[in-house]
Amino acid sequence: MLELTPARDPVLQEMERYGDERDFPHIGPLCGRFLQQMAIVAGAKRIFEMGSGFGYSAVWFARGIPDDGKIICTDGDPGNKKRALDSFKKAGLSHKIEFHVGIAQEIIKRFDGPFDIIFNDVDKHEYPETLDLVIPKLRKGGLFITDNTLWDGKVDGEPDDKYTRGVQEFNRLSFRRKDILTTIVPLRDGLSVSVKV
Repeated sequence: MLELTPARDPVLQEMERYGDERDFPHIGPLCGRFLQQMAIVAGAKRIFEMGSGFGYSAVWFARGIPDDGKIICTDGDPGNKKRALDSFKKAGLSHKIEFHVGIAQEIIKRFDGPFDIIFNDVDKHEYPETLDLVIPKLRKGGLFITDNTLWDGKVDGEPDDKYTRGVQEFNRLSFRRKDILTTIVPLRDGLSVSVKV
């Protein structure tokens, strides 16, 4: 699949190198293309990211929304914000981005919905609490996309760490809820895609 994927532009290549050199996890080009596709399919204009890192996923999303669309990014590290804003500027996407430093779960409470897409990549042990925060903020037919829901295969077993337990519980809750319809897409480390019904 990676061999079929077209080469990324210089901005994304630079972001990928930055992440790889520092062992800073990012979704990679396969998931990036998927997020861009989801933004296009959903006709998204408002996207909220819970845990944006240095902005890699946001660049992909930004290329799938119209020129008047907006992505609200969140991360706890001011350095990641600076790095992300530099990349958005180089990509010509600054007008689509709003970046807040702090805890994503607290920041999202300050925003009214509805959002077309909410992307979740907070600390894994905090995954279960995101569902009750996010679903009311989504429009009907909106998407809640969560990264790392296969968690390197560790979700299939009896975990001894809070991060794996958090992902397992999130997956169970996501599939049991009646207000969303969930599927896990086995790209990279697993993307959970939930549609608000």
